[in-house]
Amino acid sequence: MSNSSIGSPEQLRDPNYTPPLYKAIPLGIQHVLAMFVSNVTPAIIVAGAAGFGFGSNSPDFPELLYLIQMSMVFAGVATLFQTITLGPVGAALPIVQGTSFAFLPIMIPLVAGKGVDGLAALFGGVIIGGFFHACLGLVIGKIRFALPPLVTGLVVTMIGLALVQVGIQYAAGGVPAIGTPEYGSLLNWAAALVVIVVTLGLKFFGKGMMSVSAVLLGLIAGYIFALTTGMLTFEAVSTSWDRAAVFALPQPFKYGFEFSFAAVLGFCLMAFVSAVETVGDVSGITKGGAGREATDKEIAGATFADGLGTAVAGFFGGFPNTSFSQNVGLIAMTGVMSRHVVTIGAIFLIVCGLIPKVGAVIRTVPIEVLGGGVIVMFGMVVAAGISMLSDVNWNRRNMVIFAISLSIGLGLQLEPGALQHMPDTARILLTSGLLPAALIAIVLNLVLPEELSDESTEEVSGGLSGHGRGSLPKEETA
Repeated sequence: MSNSSIGSPEQLRDPNYTPPLYKAIPLGIQHVLAMFVSNVTPAIIVAGAAGFGFGSNSPDFPELLYLIQMSMVFAGVATLFQTITLGPVGAALPIVQGTSFAFLPIMIPLVAGKGVDGLAALFGGVIIGGFFHACLGLVIGKIRFALPPLVTGLVVTMIGLALVQVGIQYAAGGVPAIGTPEYGSLLNWAAALVVIVVTLGLKFFGKGMMSVSAVLLGLIAGYIFALTTGMLTFEAVSTSWDRAAVFALPQPFKYGFEFSFAAVLGFCLMAFVSAVETVGDVSGITKGGAGREATDKEIAGATFADGLGTAVAGFFGGFPNTSFSQNVGLIAMTGVMSRHVVTIGAIFLIVCGLIPKVGAVIRTVPIEVLGGGVIVMFGMVVAAGISMLSDVNWNRRNMVIFAISLSIGLGLQLEPGALQHMPDTARILLTSGLLPAALIAIVLNLVLPEELSDESTEEVSGGLSGHGRGSLPKEETA
């Protein structure tokens, strides 16, 4: 589909332009396909951490289907806030919202091993954190100075590092299989590798939507592999399909509401990171699609929609929402800036979420197959963080800030037992490693002097002082 057949160059750059419906519908659906797997994955991971996910044999396993539904429904609702707008809420731009990976390191320790009972405190945190996130729209322009690439790049890298273990565990057979002969079997790894190989092949050698939807198509290939090798039976798929309702509405406070200081503080602190990510996505959309800078009104509206979408989702059992970066690239690729195209995709997503049979099929994806996709996705989160860090001026001062923040944050992730004597609230917040790393980086970046001599770091670098000069000004690199 050529751009000229959709509209003139001026129309394509106009967010208010509506392409012919027969062209707008497939364009909208491809936005959903580009983020579909990433959007439902957090629900699957949280359920697994709580103990009623894949392979758990928990009587609460059917609750996973509801969480998957809500991920789809409220990603669509939050997207409508962005595209249609509600007063000052929304940027009136083609921003696609979806369930955020950023909050997973906070959510996992909150629910770990607690089953469905752990969800009340989690969703209490989602609701309050969402409203706090919305309030950031009032001041987002004034706090960006405290979150430079050194901090945001570190945080995104830490998010990925906190999650890569999940991908390996899934590919090997899932947490419930640990300690059994099946864990890490060749068949399990073969299923994961099929997904990885197909995803990489399509990403590098495919074109258009085949490249954009590489992870989704890789999972479909892994699903077919599982069916042909007996890892998954047609009977299991049919049973899951038959037991799911044709239509179901969201239920307010399905899992109750509980105030947890750890949950509220964790979600509020992570809202800063999510808000800055949204600012970057809005800027990327306006630059890539319209060739201009984002306005203050658009940035504030997008942040309001981020927070309100998250809070509304929390009332019904949905997870925190944020703008999805992969769709920024899709707009740059298609050149279609129409927000109404994304509105069509949002409606499609909501319809899918109201049909439990869609979630019933997703629920039958073997955990090893999902593991292959998760390895790629979470690895890309790490890579995205490193990409952000490439914009940092790697002088000695910033190296020290990064070193201390990463050492403490990653160390607490790897050795959570070191905090066994801490109060429960502090332990939940610190064992993610994410919040301590972010707070240390923010504070040190604000209080440390700008200059630090090379000699002052030699004694702690062990000879590995590095030679990268990052984005030093030209006069310093001459």
